[in-house]
Amino acid sequence: MTNPETLGAKRTGAGDALQLPEINVEEKLFQNRYRVDAGHPHIRIIAPAACEGCGLKPCTICCPAGCWRFEDNKIELVTDGCLECGTCRIICDLDNIDWNYPRGGFGILFKFG
Repeated sequence: MTNPETLGAKRTGAGDALQLPEINVEEKLFQNRYRVDAGHPHIRIIAPAACEGCGLKPCTICCPAGCWRFEDNKIELVTDGCLECGTCRIICDLDNIDWNYPRGGFGILFKFG
């Protein structure tokens, strides 16, 4: 079991309950580590030209890691830092995403579970 003091918990006085520090999502995500599998991305766009016809481009809005970007009239995908949540494959109306978990030993390493 983790000692609360190692997480930055502090007591305000003798006998008081432990108070955990406030931490935002970005700070928690920064604690995670990612092992890049160079040359073997676990997500790919099946037909990049099909993305041009997608009106809303929900992948660029819904990805919590910001792996998807719409720049220069095309979708750019950078899988480094992917949280492996699968949001992109669910949100793509065109079913244009080939999504697999990374090979063993690669991908996201969550620090907080």
